[in-house]
Amino acid sequence: MAFLKRRHLPACFSIFLLFFSQTVFSANWLTLQGTEKSGTAARAKVWGFVQGQYQYDLSKSNDSDKYIPPKLIGPNLTSQSMFNVNRARIGVRGTGMPIDSKINYFILSELGNNGITAGGKRAKLTDGSVTLNHIPFARIRFGLFKYPGSEEGLQAIHVFDYINFTTVTNQLMLERFPNKDNYIKGDNDRGNTEAQFLSSSANGFEQPVGAFRDTGLQVFDSILMGEWEHSYAFMIGNGNGLNFGDNNANKTTYYYASSEKIFSGQGGRRQGLKLFAWYQTGLRAYDTDFSYIKTPVTSFDGSISTTEFTYQSSGKKTYLHYKRTRAGVGFKYLKSAFRVSAEYLTGEGMIFLGPHKESFDMNKPGSTDDGEGLLGKADGFYIDGGWRVPGSRFEMDLRFDKYNRLKGDKLEVNYTTITIGSQFVLNKKSRFTINYAHRSAKSKNNVPALESNFADLKGRIAFQLTAIY
Repeated sequence: MAFLKRRHLPACFSIFLLFFSQTVFSANWLTLQGTEKSGTAARAKVWGFVQGQYQYDLSKSNDSDKYIPPKLIGPNLTSQSMFNVNRARIGVRGTGMPIDSKINYFILSELGNNGITAGGKRAKLTDGSVTLNHIPFARIRFGLFKYPGSEEGLQAIHVFDYINFTTVTNQLMLERFPNKDNYIKGDNDRGNTEAQFLSSSANGFEQPVGAFRDTGLQVFDSILMGEWEHSYAFMIGNGNGLNFGDNNANKTTYYYASSEKIFSGQGGRRQGLKLFAWYQTGLRAYDTDFSYIKTPVTSFDGSISTTEFTYQSSGKKTYLHYKRTRAGVGFKYLKSAFRVSAEYLTGEGMIFLGPHKESFDMNKPGSTDDGEGLLGKADGFYIDGGWRVPGSRFEMDLRFDKYNRLKGDKLEVNYTTITIGSQFVLNKKSRFTINYAHRSAKSKNNVPALESNFADLKGRIAFQLTAIY
């Protein structure tokens, strides 16, 4: 984490600029999602998309005839094969004209079956924001919307080239939020047989995933200088995902910068080279007992702060706030029929260990210091390439991603995934995608229990149809 402290980001960003200064790419998601063309945008434009899919996992159970979530299809995690309407979104966007064309809005809701609506929620508002475009070089957006961060999370999902996220993005950036009384639900304890295990969901989290979103205020803009477009964003938010309210007084801050040399085109498929860097930090509320605290605490009275966490106590309940930081640098290149992108991500604190480990601990809470995600570290990267077959509607895709969870811990796990994919474009707003993901996970220190669980983790086949309206 030290190499990507805020003071190092400008230096890292400069290196990318020098290295790729002869080529170019990508869409500007800050302006595409947060602004409208002044004076020309509709007052209210209804839009959305639907994605239907089928996935089949080839993995086998562990030595005890149990299955862990990587071997089950989400979000339900009750089967190894499933048809699903994973996304069904409808929204409206536009400007306030003729009252004021410099004010625009963006509203979007989710009706599909995924981590946003899992747990009995049939519909969930994912975006609700207003942007003020009155100040030159400083647009102001407030409400609920995508925070500036990792490219895989920031980009529009309906133009995403794959069906599933990379492991590093799914586990490090697609945030899960602690339940109330986490230490009571510290371990997944389900039946041993396949029938028992597959009959109940392995997801123990009570709240929806963060969906790369937050409620807050953002100052941002893009400045065109010759062939280059330079963008920045600063945001302060609740750090509470899709929830409108906040569960503590601490805020999360987001920093983002990018530069693009534009080749041609516009919108989500604009051709060029984009270089970007980002950083975010904040505290997460966590209701627990003192078994998680490595630093001894002798009193429940008053409050205490360290570089790792803060806590306040009231009666029998102890409220801890653990530091969560994430950072990354990367590039995206698109020209003619070729696409190449890569990103390195790193994080510390609130490391997700699986939907059946909502205590953020690999073991039962308080049993050991090993495997604790609250203070853990992780990093990873992905490299992606695509080639549109000349004179056809086919595109071939290849992606490699690596994720190191609980880095430096005895229970560190190293994930590697190679995804081979193809897309067939039906028309400008519809396409069919097929992916095969070859997956492996290894315990760095050869811990028997981990090795047993990840044994026979096999490939996954996925088909998806996307229709935009």
